[in-house]
Amino acid sequence: MSTITSSPANLQEVLQDNKITSPGQTAKQPSAWKPYERVAFRIAFIFFIGMSIPMGAEWYKNLFTINWFHVHYRDLYDIARFQPSLVRFSNPALNLLGWADWVAVLAIATVGGLIWTLFDSKNKEYRTLYYWLRVVVRYRAGIGIIGFGFTKLFPVQMPYPSLGVLNANFGDLTAQKIYWLSVGIVPWYQVFAGIVEVAAGAMLFFRKTTAFGAIMLFAALGDITYVNLAYDGGVHVYASYFVLFAGFLLWLDAVPVYNLVVRERFTVPAVLTPQFTQKWLRVTRIILKTLTILIFGVLLFYVQYVNWRYDPYKQPAMKGVKQLRGNYTVSEFKLNGEDVPYSPLDSVRWQNVTFEKWSSLTFNVHKPLKLDLSNGGGSPMRDINRSFEMTGVAGGHRVFYYDADTLNKVLYLQDKLAASGNRRGRGAGRKKAEAPKQQKSFIPEDAKANIRDEVHGIDPKAWSTRRERGVPEESKDTRKRARMVLHYADSADGAHVILTGKDDHKNDIYIVLDRINRPYALKDSKLVAGEY
Repeated sequence: MSTITSSPANLQEVLQDNKITSPGQTAKQPSAWKPYERVAFRIAFIFFIGMSIPMGAEWYKNLFTINWFHVHYRDLYDIARFQPSLVRFSNPALNLLGWADWVAVLAIATVGGLIWTLFDSKNKEYRTLYYWLRVVVRYRAGIGIIGFGFTKLFPVQMPYPSLGVLNANFGDLTAQKIYWLSVGIVPWYQVFAGIVEVAAGAMLFFRKTTAFGAIMLFAALGDITYVNLAYDGGVHVYASYFVLFAGFLLWLDAVPVYNLVVRERFTVPAVLTPQFTQKWLRVTRIILKTLTILIFGVLLFYVQYVNWRYDPYKQPAMKGVKQLRGNYTVSEFKLNGEDVPYSPLDSVRWQNVTFEKWSSLTFNVHKPLKLDLSNGGGSPMRDINRSFEMTGVAGGHRVFYYDADTLNKVLYLQDKLAASGNRRGRGAGRKKAEAPKQQKSFIPEDAKANIRDEVHGIDPKAWSTRRERGVPEESKDTRKRARMVLHYADSADGAHVILTGKDDHKNDIYIVLDRINRPYALKDSKLVAGEY
């Protein structure tokens, strides 16, 4: 079907004339590989194929249920983002910081490679397989890093901090939060990082630029791996996945680069090229390559832009009540009819109240609360599950999602931090059966008629089949959340607001809020996600 040749054609002569040696393309290129090289290649072949092929049923379910006429960025991102997930031990130490899956794949590859060796004494070299393995690794790494890069090119991976986060004390932020916010406040730096990653991925699609792409990938993702380990960022395994792939691709060029840069000798890089003898193979190759570039270069660029503009995945997408936006001081606070005077040490009285641009109310109370240590990522469709404004922030920081009945001026609020289960609604425990009853009575049917449809409450340009499926699916989440129903009365410009109703402990509360202008050292950025 195909043979592999080296370019230039007279490479052998050039190398011999200049006495240059390099792996795979040497002047004395052996007709047969040494036995240990063949064993090592067999193990490496199975290992990298195992690392490159998605093994979870969820990946294939996503692939075959995509509506290509109403694509969401996450549809394509989930195709590009996967890694082996074979073992999970209850003892965290046994998971080797998340690299236990790599060890499992290597063990499988070692056994498979040895069995292959036992039954294959005929083949003395695997140049053709080596070429195709490089193709698989090139495209796997290229697609993956482009998916990763677009979330930085359109800066949604590390959002600009919300007002509630800006009001938090620095010492109440986790190390991870500090790092992510440090990048989030300089979105143009994040854009630059995205350009580097996307450029590296694009270069991997072409043989002649593979070495440059691999060098950029190795450097950029090596840095990200280290940063995530240092700041406990949580994506060190996935970042190092690309470092591993980049290292494999650079292996072919390591000695030539060493000869050129260190030894200052004339060097000709090896470019392996397939020679297809059948027309249908040449046509198929062109079609597959074109489709890959169109889907992950052009279409993903567009849907990621739409996501950044109208539905940023770490920020709530729907607009909050416009006249209420801003920072407020609590001028008066009554609990069950009794005044609660201001005290920074009070565990009940609200402080630093903020209505965000989107549908979130935040405030602080002086008492310890459960802390969400995630990075606020994932693929939530509902605003209540977009938790970046809450994760990694201690100091009694509370964030409530609200549905607003603006006709009757009522806010139906739910705590973004669920009382049980993880942030994706898994593991809610044995009390699942109780929750639906509470949910049913939470928002009256007549009020729902005045509340925006959650699926179509964003700009029509960002509507997608994934959102239409995802919002109802996430609405089945039965985790318990703290809830409040509060009526609001506001002045014409929203500068003075009175909240009355029941808090999350069924106490009667009466709160007077007055908007304040709180200056920040940070200047507002024009490059922020979402339109509110």
